[in-house]
Amino acid sequence: MRSEATPQPGGLERFASAGKGRGLRARRRFAVGELLLSCPAYVAVLAVSERGSHCDGCFARKEGLSKCGRCKQAFYCNVECQKEDWPMHKLECASMCTFGQNWHPSETVRLTARILAKQKIHPERTQSEKLLAVREFESHLDKLDNEKRELIQNDIAALHHFYSKHLDYPDNAALVVLFAQVNCNGFSVEDEELSHLGSAIFPDVALMNHSCRPNVIVTYKGTLAEVRAVREIEPGEEIFSSYIDLLYPTEDRNDRLRDSYFFSCDCRECTTKEKDKEKLGVCKLNDPPSAETVKDMIKYGRNVIEEFRRAKHYKYILCLTLTPLVELLEICELSLDKMGAVFEDSNVYMLHMMYQAMGICLYVQDWEGALCYGQKIIRPYSKHYPSYSLNVASMWLKLGRLYMALENRMAGVKALKK
Repeated sequence: MRSEATPQPGGLERFASAGKGRGLRARRRFAVGELLLSCPAYVAVLAVSERGSHCDGCFARKEGLSKCGRCKQAFYCNVECQKEDWPMHKLECASMCTFGQNWHPSETVRLTARILAKQKIHPERTQSEKLLAVREFESHLDKLDNEKRELIQNDIAALHHFYSKHLDYPDNAALVVLFAQVNCNGFSVEDEELSHLGSAIFPDVALMNHSCRPNVIVTYKGTLAEVRAVREIEPGEEIFSSYIDLLYPTEDRNDRLRDSYFFSCDCRECTTKEKDKEKLGVCKLNDPPSAETVKDMIKYGRNVIEEFRRAKHYKYILCLTLTPLVELLEICELSLDKMGAVFEDSNVYMLHMMYQAMGICLYVQDWEGALCYGQKIIRPYSKHYPSYSLNVASMWLKLGRLYMALENRMAGVKALKK
């Protein structure tokens, strides 16, 4: 295996991982918390919902950002940020002026347009591609079903519709491959509360294979991705990150992996399924629910989660007025009531709906409602997630800020220290 490896600087090397294709492994020991890899975005797009509060170029959150003088829809820290982003922003600037409120390409389409432009103006390898080039990305084209192919064709149509002046398009077949590559290798960039800021391509980070027992986590400083060890890593050990949320039971995790990345995980967490029983906690009653009732409720929980995922994907919630948001909160509460007859509060499907409800409360500035949900979530989160989990850390951060907003300084400080 070592003869196939390509040595890389920084104590890491690309190699052929048995049964997994390309992979990344350590050439030296890394301690817990140590930085393994820092990768600037090859391209990135800020979410439309974050414009005005974050810089379109570096994603920094600042007051008093300067507006693009042409489209007046992009905002920057300073002239330097604006100049640096112009080769990418000019793809959208004139188009946004032309379409106005009707300008609404998805982040995937926006990201793909920037890749095409970047490959034209910077055909040589970039600082983001020391280990893996964008052109080497896996597309899994042969595994796409008709529905996924149709979605890609819709994206291609949107690309042609919203982008024309500054883009040279390859043929349709090449665009299908590129969109498939972006779908499998794109990253959602998040802030310290794990709120979505935008999307980006980090080629070197994409080299890592998945495990539900990862030894690293990926965090973001604006448009820079950092990979840090969460376990001690020995020389020769493969580097694994997690592609998905680790809260859910084995079957759900693998359904998500198969749907998005076309493989199933065979890590120890997935083969033993040792945490599944706790994650699917059922009410302890004198007359416990039947196996069939539990099975039906799990199916219901999965369906509800999928509905909310779809809503998030299309940024539907962000476009809602106050009244529909209240109605959506009622749906959360009704779902919790229904599942609560069978599931414990610590059940992951209950936690998911509580988290959605908490998000809506935060959006409508119902701090007490958000705090109530957060207090119910934090203990089971700490139990179900690994000790290093960013999900647990971000929940403590939210609770700390909520306590402070509600003038409970002692509880706020305690939560923030956590």
